Amino acid sequence: MPTTDHKFHLENTYKNLPASFYSFQSPVPVAAPKTVLYNEKLADTLGLNFQTSIAEYLSGNQLIAGAQPLAQAYAGHQFGHFTMLGDGRAILLGEQVTPDQKRVDIQLKGAGRTPYSRQGDGRATLYSMLREYLISEAMHHLGIPTTRSLAVVATGEKVFRGEHHDGAILTRVAGSHLRVGTFEYARNVRTLEELQALIDYTIDRHYPDLKNAENPTLGLLETVMDQQIDLIVDWMRVGFIHGVMNTDNMSIAGETIDYGPCAFMNAYDPKTVFSSIDTQGRYAYGNQPNIALWNIVAFANALLPLIADDEDQSIEKAQKVIDGFKAKFSQKWTQMMFGKLGLRQVEDKDKSLVDRLLALMEKYKADYTQTFLALHEDRDLDTPLFQAEDFKQWKEDWHRFSPDKSWMKKYNPNIIPRNHWVENALNSAVEGDMQPFNELMERLSQPYGEHPEGVRFEVMDGGIDSGYQTFCGT
Repeated sequence: MPTTDHKFHLENTYKNLPASFYSFQSPVPVAAPKTVLYNEKLADTLGLNFQTSIAEYLSGNQLIAGAQPLAQAYAGHQFGHFTMLGDGRAILLGEQVTPDQKRVDIQLKGAGRTPYSRQGDGRATLYSMLREYLISEAMHHLGIPTTRSLAVVATGEKVFRGEHHDGAILTRVAGSHLRVGTFEYARNVRTLEELQALIDYTIDRHYPDLKNAENPTLGLLETVMDQQIDLIVDWMRVGFIHGVMNTDNMSIAGETIDYGPCAFMNAYDPKTVFSSIDTQGRYAYGNQPNIALWNIVAFANALLPLIADDEDQSIEKAQKVIDGFKAKFSQKWTQMMFGKLGLRQVEDKDKSLVDRLLALMEKYKADYTQTFLALHEDRDLDTPLFQAEDFKQWKEDWHRFSPDKSWMKKYNPNIIPRNHWVENALNSAVEGDMQPFNELMERLSQPYGEHPEGVRFEVMDGGIDSGYQTFCGT
């Protein structure tokens, strides 16, 4: 029988949805579970206190008391093409009710085959699960809404991805795993009654204030759109490129989800792509706002039948919300960039100062993070950008606005998870040496803190990311 020393208080409201939205599925036991990482600080916020058997419970070999494990059904547009999906290698154990009465999903990723696995093996590599742990926790410390990582447990088994790799399971914590793709599934495959049940559940769980709205479904569309705008602006603030912004990876809870082919940009270039499968640049850094809008349109299409009884009225109402996307995004992005430059007393017409800087950074292949950090510290770097006459003129124009350096600090991290740091830490970890990983994790836990000058301003060639690729763990 499961012990209670871990203090899980699991519920599972998701199973109250129609049965078409999930399949009950227990994790597939693994050969020799061993804890590689356990996030004690996150565990504390969740009200957990493991004394024994972390690996047994967080591998799925032992079932936590109260768990009702299931795999969720959903669909999605992947690179613009609609397809049926579902949790092919993830199992939702339930929802932990935290000491402050928040409700979060506890999911095992890499926990074995499910009815939605198709040709997949339902497993994950140690490398990819360590990567999600590191990047998701880095995003959290950067102040960006994200799923979290509670633990990585090695399985003692091999996973084949072109060659054999060590297997692992990640315990992912999320506001929920509801996605745009969940609504697309309900709209395109199920009934309107099931779609209504999903809408009601989502509002009840995430946006209860909408219950009393004149049009709760339309309110849900606008609220999710606004949250997505805030999220993408935050991504762009730190140079994050998600890499696989399919509609099944857009969380209704407004969190960053799925850390497969993602990375952070070094040299500024809006066309930067790191995903091995994004050969056309659909999800490039600078195209993320357009894709967010594309995904919102897909969300609106899924909601249309329940926005209004009359189809034309429904389209008109949804279109009015969607038409506000570009203006809202532009306003929030501009405010964010003004913040990065410490500009508080400015108007929209002053946006040309931002545009000029970004054009110069692209021209001279300037490091995105270091450029703003150097401006914050009144430092001239030994780089082509800082030596260029057109940039020196830009700086003079910028100083006329009397930038507030304290304002800049909250917008500009001192460090990000640089790709070569990440790869070194992961490669060492899968070989059994966790020290580089732990040291990097400690560094990334304080991105706005003080760090050695050599870390903050590490000399890097402008083409350091040339040819760098990240991969989907499946």
